Amino acid sequence: MAAEPCSGIDAGIIWFLVDLTAQARRLHDIGLNSYESNAYLVLIGHVQFKALDVASRARIPRAKIYEVLNGLVDKGFVRVVHGKTKKFSAVEPRLALSSYLGRRRERFLREWEDRERLAKTLSDELAGVFLAGSNGHGSLNYLRIITDTRQIVEEYRGMLVRTENEYVEFARRPYGVDPGREPIVQKLADKGMACRLLFDFSDLEDSSGGEKLVTLQTAGAEVRLGRDIPLKLALFDSRSGMISLDDPVVSHRKFTALVFEHRSLGSAMRTLFNDFWDNSFPLEDVVGNVAKAS
Repeated sequence: MAAEPCSGIDAGIIWFLVDLTAQARRLHDIGLNSYESNAYLVLIGHVQFKALDVASRARIPRAKIYEVLNGLVDKGFVRVVHGKTKKFSAVEPRLALSSYLGRRRERFLREWEDRERLAKTLSDELAGVFLAGSNGHGSLNYLRIITDTRQIVEEYRGMLVRTENEYVEFARRPYGVDPGREPIVQKLADKGMACRLLFDFSDLEDSSGGEKLVTLQTAGAEVRLGRDIPLKLALFDSRSGMISLDDPVVSHRKFTALVFEHRSLGSAMRTLFNDFWDNSFPLEDVVGNVAKAS
């Protein structure tokens, strides 16, 4: 006689047993410990269970079972069913998981905000100590090398904000920060600060490149285009600057920035910039020709 097909309940039980290990691992990755994961999986297959029944089926030591179940209650995965005998019942998985992750996210954001405030306070308090400790010490204290992209971006924006008279830049892709789309650059130009940016022609390969440069020039910056820009350089008041170099060794994109505070080096970099600037093309000539060609 052929075996009768499994009923819906039997098939569900078979699926549950087969996937038990995988589901327990996923619950563990979400944030439950091993005992909690196993106990919850036992409970979702039944209406309700006594604590010791859960312990035997989930292979949890009896001495630990109430600690495990209370932890699941606190995390919102299990509810207590009061009656003659205290029993436990699983919360519907979608609701339990959604609520649990929502609470974890809120806690994470609060911790992140607390750490941001602490970091700001700490950086303000230690800034004076750092300046006092580094000022005038070391033969190369006017040169710094930064390899972390986020720190490069923050350093660049900080130097922009501190600029008093003139900001010039050799700009070419790839960018850590695209000066053509950087709000601080547009604000400096809008305030009447002397801003000159020499972009490489490769920027026009982007469909919105020309529009970006026109917007920047409309804000008050002088914008030109050149070929074979030798390096990426941002120069601030001819005394400090940042030279950004692509790493030629690694296969993935990586930036290294040389930050300097040195008037002689700044003056030399400004002379180099002016040489290329004088041999570059006004934006309106290039963009106009591109528009006519299209």
